[in-house]
Amino acid sequence: MQENLIQKIVEEVLQQVLKNQPSSHHDGKIPVGVSARHVHLAQTEVEQLFGENYQLTPKFELSQPGQFAAEETVVIAGPKGSIERVRILGPARSLSQVEISWTDAMKLGVKPPLRVSGDIKGSSPVTLIGPKGSVVLNEGLIIAQAHIHMSPTDSARFQVVDGQSVQIKVEGIRPIILSNVMIRVSERYRLEMHIDTDEANAGLIQQGAFAEIVHAQTKEKINVKELPPIASQAEKPLSYLFDKKLLSQVEVLEIEAQEIVVPKKTIVTALAYDKIRELNKTLTIRAD
Repeated sequence: MQENLIQKIVEEVLQQVLKNQPSSHHDGKIPVGVSARHVHLAQTEVEQLFGENYQLTPKFELSQPGQFAAEETVVIAGPKGSIERVRILGPARSLSQVEISWTDAMKLGVKPPLRVSGDIKGSSPVTLIGPKGSVVLNEGLIIAQAHIHMSPTDSARFQVVDGQSVQIKVEGIRPIILSNVMIRVSERYRLEMHIDTDEANAGLIQQGAFAEIVHAQTKEKINVKELPPIASQAEKPLSYLFDKKLLSQVEVLEIEAQEIVVPKKTIVTALAYDKIRELNKTLTIRAD
């Protein structure tokens, strides 16, 4: 229990540090990244295409921490055609996956499904050709659904959760609204929306553009199970006694009462204080 408490404090301190760093999206704008066709490879396929014990060579870092574009490229082939010099993104994954646009699919003569990256079961087959061999993937070819990478801090700020679909708007020469944009939340993620080249071309969107969430499409509200019975929802409680050891921003969001009362020994994180001020709530420290 003590380790969990320490871990929670460390996570909130880290979020506070990130929050205090200069940010270009403090106004609710989300950077847009246009994702061209690319390939993710498992190490087995890397070696089949490039040789035994071959390791991918980083060319440049991508926006998401730890990810890179490799120097290596492959040819992807379908029943009607092929596309050369398709970039491999590293590091190697557990399963190989190829992400293309619908325009690419027509050139190859295939009809891959629209999927969230990583969901490849039952997806289209594709052939990859490298300098040392070729690989036929029985599944793995998809058109990637537009999605937004974000940290838990961003998730709380935008009031969305992992797996939720939202509607976004991109301003520009040809303003465009995209629906069913998937939210993906992880401590590893940096805030950025990824769209493919077809979506970018439709709105004349270029790298460096910004998007804004205009509508959250969710079938269920956050913390539905923790809501009071319907009969008691008419009036929110005026005061709530919080008696746990740590009050974080997550708990503040869950508490409906206007006043939060905590024992003197309770640790209140910096982000919790910020959230209390933001929601115009009152924090009362009880003298035990």
